[in-house]
Amino acid sequence: MDDTAEIKFYFAYTSPFTYLAYDPICALEDTHRVRVRFIPYGVNIRRVYGDVPVRSNRNQLKVRYLYLDVRRFARERGIVIYPPKKIYSARYAFYAGMCADDQNLFRPYARMVFERFWSRNLEVENADALAAIMLEAGADPAQFRHYIANEDEAAKPRLKRCFAEAESDHVFGVPTFVIDGELFWGYDRIDWLIRKLDAMNLRR
Repeated sequence: MDDTAEIKFYFAYTSPFTYLAYDPICALEDTHRVRVRFIPYGVNIRRVYGDVPVRSNRNQLKVRYLYLDVRRFARERGIVIYPPKKIYSARYAFYAGMCADDQNLFRPYARMVFERFWSRNLEVENADALAAIMLEAGADPAQFRHYIANEDEAAKPRLKRCFAEAESDHVFGVPTFVIDGELFWGYDRIDWLIRKLDAMNLRR
Protein backbone atom coordinates (compact mmCIF):
# COMPACT_ATOMS: atom_id res chain seq x y z
CA MET A 1 0.00 0.00 0.00
CA ASP A 2 1.33 3.44 -0.97
CA ASP A 3 1.33 5.68 2.11
CA THR A 4 3.00 8.59 0.31
CA ALA A 5 1.22 11.94 0.53
CA GLU A 6 1.26 14.55 -2.22
CA ILE A 7 2.52 18.09 -1.71
CA LYS A 8 1.31 20.46 -4.40
CA PHE A 9 3.97 23.08 -5.08
CA TYR A 10 2.56 26.05 -6.98
CA PHE A 11 5.53 27.86 -8.47
CA ALA A 12 6.82 30.46 -10.91
CA TYR A 13 10.33 30.67 -12.32
CA THR A 14 10.21 34.46 -12.04
CA SER A 15 9.50 34.36 -8.30
CA PRO A 16 12.69 34.64 -6.22
CA PHE A 17 10.98 33.16 -3.18
CA THR A 18 10.01 30.15 -5.30
CA TYR A 19 13.67 29.72 -6.23
CA LEU A 20 14.59 29.82 -2.54
CA ALA A 21 11.93 27.20 -1.77
CA TYR A 22 12.90 24.79 -4.56
CA ASP A 23 15.67 22.80 -2.82
CA PRO A 24 14.05 22.66 0.66
CA ILE A 25 10.79 21.35 -0.81
CA CYS A 26 12.54 18.73 -2.93
CA ALA A 27 14.49 17.63 0.16
CA LEU A 28 11.24 16.79 1.95
CA GLU A 29 10.98 13.68 -0.23
CA ASP A 30 14.07 12.38 1.59
CA THR A 31 12.88 13.19 5.11
CA HIS A 32 9.17 12.45 4.75
CA ARG A 33 6.90 10.04 2.89
CA VAL A 34 5.80 12.64 0.37
CA ARG A 35 6.04 13.33 -3.32
CA VAL A 36 6.12 16.86 -4.66
CA ARG A 37 3.98 17.80 -7.64
CA PHE A 38 5.07 21.02 -9.35
CA ILE A 39 2.18 23.11 -10.70
CA PRO A 40 2.82 26.31 -12.68
CA TYR A 41 1.02 29.40 -11.47
CA GLY A 42 1.35 32.94 -12.76
CA VAL A 43 0.99 36.11 -10.73
CA ASN A 44 0.31 39.37 -12.57
CA ILE A 45 3.13 41.47 -11.12
CA ARG A 46 2.02 44.55 -13.06
CA ARG A 47 -1.40 44.31 -11.46
CA VAL A 48 0.00 43.78 -7.95
CA TYR A 49 2.85 46.31 -7.94
CA GLY A 50 2.40 48.29 -11.15
CA ASP A 51 4.66 48.32 -14.19
CA VAL A 52 8.21 49.44 -13.50
CA PRO A 53 8.11 52.85 -15.31
CA VAL A 54 4.86 53.92 -13.59
CA ARG A 55 5.19 52.13 -10.25
CA SER A 56 4.14 54.26 -7.27
CA ASN A 57 6.74 55.27 -4.71
CA ARG A 58 5.04 53.05 -2.13
CA ASN A 59 5.20 50.01 -4.41
CA GLN A 60 8.81 50.79 -5.35
CA LEU A 61 9.71 50.77 -1.65
CA LYS A 62 7.79 47.53 -1.13
CA VAL A 63 9.49 45.73 -4.03
CA ARG A 64 12.89 47.06 -2.98
CA TYR A 65 12.35 45.71 0.52
CA LEU A 66 11.17 42.31 -0.75
CA TYR A 67 14.40 41.94 -2.71
CA LEU A 68 16.36 42.98 0.36
CA ASP A 69 14.80 40.05 2.24
CA VAL A 70 15.31 37.72 -0.73
CA ARG A 71 19.00 38.49 -0.87
CA ARG A 72 19.36 38.09 2.90
CA PHE A 73 17.88 34.59 2.63
CA ALA A 74 19.98 33.84 -0.46
CA ARG A 75 23.26 34.90 1.18
CA GLU A 76 22.62 32.51 4.06
CA ARG A 77 22.54 29.65 1.54
CA GLY A 78 25.17 30.83 -0.94
CA ILE A 79 22.60 31.45 -3.67
CA VAL A 80 22.97 34.21 -6.27
CA ILE A 81 19.90 36.37 -6.85
CA TYR A 82 20.03 39.54 -8.93
CA PRO A 83 16.76 41.47 -9.27
CA PRO A 84 15.53 41.36 -12.90
CA LYS A 85 15.67 44.58 -14.89
CA LYS A 86 12.13 44.22 -16.19
CA ILE A 87 8.96 42.19 -15.68
CA TYR A 88 9.20 38.90 -17.58
CA SER A 89 6.60 36.43 -18.77
CA ALA A 90 7.44 32.86 -17.76
CA ARG A 91 4.90 31.34 -20.16
CA TYR A 92 7.44 29.67 -22.45
CA ALA A 93 9.44 28.45 -19.46
CA PHE A 94 6.26 26.85 -18.11
CA TYR A 95 5.65 25.12 -21.46
CA ALA A 96 9.19 23.78 -21.63
CA GLY A 97 8.94 22.62 -18.01
CA MET A 98 5.76 20.69 -18.75
CA CYS A 99 7.47 18.99 -21.68
CA ALA A 100 10.51 18.16 -19.56
CA ASP A 101 8.19 16.79 -16.89
CA ASP A 102 6.56 14.50 -19.46
CA GLN A 103 10.05 13.01 -19.92
CA ASN A 104 10.70 12.78 -16.15
CA LEU A 105 13.35 15.48 -16.45
CA PHE A 106 11.57 18.42 -14.85
CA ARG A 107 13.91 18.86 -11.90
CA PRO A 108 17.22 19.23 -13.76
CA TYR A 109 15.47 21.54 -16.22
CA ALA A 110 13.89 23.66 -13.47
CA ARG A 111 17.11 23.93 -11.50
CA MET A 112 18.96 25.33 -14.52
CA VAL A 113 16.16 27.79 -15.32
CA PHE A 114 16.09 29.08 -11.74
CA GLU A 115 19.87 29.38 -11.43
CA ARG A 116 20.40 31.05 -14.78
CA PHE A 117 17.43 33.40 -14.67
CA TRP A 118 18.29 34.70 -11.21
CA SER A 119 21.97 35.14 -12.10
CA ARG A 120 20.88 37.06 -15.25
CA ASN A 121 22.26 34.37 -17.54
CA LEU A 122 18.92 33.42 -19.13
CA GLU A 123 16.35 35.39 -21.10
CA VAL A 124 13.37 33.43 -19.84
CA GLU A 125 11.20 34.56 -22.75
CA ASN A 126 13.66 33.15 -25.32
CA ALA A 127 12.31 29.85 -26.66
CA ASP A 128 15.65 28.86 -28.20
CA ALA A 129 17.45 29.35 -24.87
CA LEU A 130 14.84 27.24 -23.09
CA ALA A 131 15.09 24.50 -25.72
CA ALA A 132 18.85 24.47 -25.19
CA ILE A 133 18.32 24.00 -21.45
CA MET A 134 15.97 21.11 -22.16
CA LEU A 135 18.67 19.46 -24.25
CA GLU A 136 21.23 20.05 -21.51
CA ALA A 137 18.86 18.39 -19.03
CA GLY A 138 18.58 15.39 -21.36
CA ALA A 139 15.10 16.18 -22.68
CA ASP A 140 13.93 16.26 -26.30
CA PRO A 141 12.59 19.78 -27.06
CA ALA A 142 10.43 18.62 -29.99
CA GLN A 143 7.19 18.72 -27.98
CA PHE A 144 8.11 22.18 -26.69
CA ARG A 145 8.69 23.40 -30.24
CA HIS A 146 5.26 22.02 -31.13
CA TYR A 147 3.73 23.85 -28.17
CA ILE A 148 5.25 27.14 -29.33
CA ALA A 149 4.03 26.64 -32.89
CA ASN A 150 0.54 25.54 -31.79
CA GLU A 151 0.19 27.45 -28.55
CA ASP A 152 -3.58 27.86 -28.55
CA GLU A 153 -4.23 24.19 -29.31
CA ALA A 154 -2.20 22.44 -26.62
CA ALA A 155 0.06 24.62 -24.50
CA LYS A 156 -2.37 27.29 -23.33
CA PRO A 157 -5.17 24.84 -22.45
CA ARG A 158 -2.73 22.77 -20.41
CA LEU A 159 -1.49 25.83 -18.55
CA LYS A 160 -5.07 27.01 -17.99
CA ARG A 161 -5.85 23.68 -16.32
CA CYS A 162 -3.01 24.35 -13.88
CA PHE A 163 -4.40 27.80 -13.13
CA ALA A 164 -7.88 26.32 -12.69
CA GLU A 165 -6.51 23.83 -10.16
CA ALA A 166 -4.83 26.71 -8.35
CA GLU A 167 -8.15 28.55 -8.22
CA SER A 168 -9.89 25.50 -6.78
CA ASP A 169 -7.16 25.31 -4.13
CA HIS A 170 -7.63 29.05 -3.37
CA VAL A 171 -4.04 29.84 -4.35
CA PHE A 172 -3.25 33.54 -4.72
CA GLY A 173 0.56 33.69 -4.86
CA VAL A 174 3.78 31.72 -5.10
CA PRO A 175 5.35 29.73 -3.69
CA THR A 176 2.31 27.98 -2.24
CA PHE A 177 2.38 24.45 -0.83
CA VAL A 178 -0.80 22.43 -0.36
CA ILE A 179 -0.93 19.27 1.75
CA ASP A 180 -4.10 17.54 2.89
CA GLY A 181 -6.11 20.57 1.72
CA GLU A 182 -4.13 23.04 3.85
CA LEU A 183 -2.26 25.97 2.27
CA PHE A 184 1.15 27.33 3.21
CA TRP A 185 2.18 30.47 1.31
CA GLY A 186 5.76 31.62 1.22
CA TYR A 187 9.31 30.38 1.57
CA ASP A 188 9.27 31.25 5.27
CA ARG A 189 6.29 28.94 5.89
CA ILE A 190 8.23 25.75 5.16
CA ASP A 191 8.83 25.09 8.87
CA TRP A 192 5.09 25.12 9.44
CA LEU A 193 4.65 22.75 6.49
CA ILE A 194 7.17 20.37 8.09
CA ARG A 195 5.24 20.49 11.38
CA LYS A 196 2.11 19.59 9.44
CA LEU A 197 3.87 16.61 7.83
CA ASP A 198 5.17 15.47 11.22
CA ALA A 199 1.67 15.76 12.70
CA MET A 200 0.49 13.51 9.86
CA ASN A 201 3.15 10.94 10.90
CA LEU A 202 4.86 11.21 7.52
CA ARG A 203 8.45 11.48 8.72
CA ARG A 204 10.64 8.64 7.46
